[in-house]
Amino acid sequence: MTRHLAIAADTPAAAPGDDHIAPVPRVSIQAFCESHEVGAVIAAAAEDRRMAKAHLKVQAGGIAAALEAYRGAPTPNVIIIEHSGSRTELLDGLDRLAECCDLGTKLIVVGRLNDVQLYRELTRRGVSDYLIAPISSLDIVRAVSGVFAAPDAEPVGRTLAVVGAKGGVGSSTVAHNIAWAIARDIVIDTVVVDLDLPFGTAGLDYNQDPPQGVADAIFSPERVDSAFVDRLLSKCADHLSVLAAPATLERTYDIEAEAPDPMLDVLRTSVPWIVLDVPHLWTGWAKRALISADHILIVATPDLASLRNAKNLIDLIRTARPNDRPPYYMLNQVGVPKRPEIRAADFAKALEAQPVVSMPFEPQLFGAAANNGQMIAEVDAKHRATEIFRQLAQTITGKTDPRKSRASTLLTPLLEKMRAKLAKS
Repeated sequence: MTRHLAIAADTPAAAPGDDHIAPVPRVSIQAFCESHEVGAVIAAAAEDRRMAKAHLKVQAGGIAAALEAYRGAPTPNVIIIEHSGSRTELLDGLDRLAECCDLGTKLIVVGRLNDVQLYRELTRRGVSDYLIAPISSLDIVRAVSGVFAAPDAEPVGRTLAVVGAKGGVGSSTVAHNIAWAIARDIVIDTVVVDLDLPFGTAGLDYNQDPPQGVADAIFSPERVDSAFVDRLLSKCADHLSVLAAPATLERTYDIEAEAPDPMLDVLRTSVPWIVLDVPHLWTGWAKRALISADHILIVATPDLASLRNAKNLIDLIRTARPNDRPPYYMLNQVGVPKRPEIRAADFAKALEAQPVVSMPFEPQLFGAAANNGQMIAEVDAKHRATEIFRQLAQTITGKTDPRKSRASTLLTPLLEKMRAKLAKS
């Protein structure tokens, strides 16, 4: 009897257009392509940020090359096969390939036949996904990611990296207040990760002084699991916790580029939103934190240095993340008295994008909040800065305040009756 490939056939693929694709775990992938075009697309997929941990190799030859390669060799975690021949040739080839595959190997097929019966046959044989050419690199990333998503798994947490175009632009304050808005106004569990290890201010801004924090997770990767990270979290408010920086100079913080990865991987499995407060420096791990985030917000002030640095950051991010939306940027501290400023329109022209918001210069409000260990909404819930942070949170998460939506739904029948009475009168 022909042995089926040991593949979860009921693994759901992400819906077309869904921009949230879970990062691919540390797996080996081999692709066997018949055409140069599909091979180039799959090779480009390896450069996607979500494939950073995977090892992908592309070879020519299609299913025949795969049979030859695995006749006496172990198979990788995932095999991608391109096949342009007939339905019968494909199914026969897969049956022979199944005899060579190790238990647990997963298979993705790229074909050219739009045939429901063929799809059913592939599913019956345990094929994880069937893609119809022409395909994009994002299709490959989505398919590989979907292979490892459990059918009943909770959505993987999303990350927002907030970074300043230069020092002193208020990016930490912005990050902390956005996280507050996501947790309090949109009512989503959120964790702030303060990555400015020697000088971080998350503990001060949230009026917390935890004995442990982000450094314990970064410097003890072998201990990192969900229970360990939970112990390090300091609860700031309902739905909001922080992994504070040690903010001491007792040691230097020269860490490897991958050092924060175990901690972030654990957080993604348990927290819907993670806000990364990324310091203004350029190291391997800082660059990796930016490139691998789901969303990026650059905070700039209306001056020449910010304009230059923001452009450099946006250009690099656009190149490194071709399958993602461009980063957001905002102008902060706008309207400082007697300070010459570059207009928002000139910023937009140079960066080829509009700022998502412009935050006015409010030294009294922001100074009082910083000195009291409070968020802007705690100092003045009705101030326009509070509303701006709420708008930022809604724009980035794509969600609104559920309490307001619920109230609107409950009042809709009453409002309709009142309108009808007014119309009659």
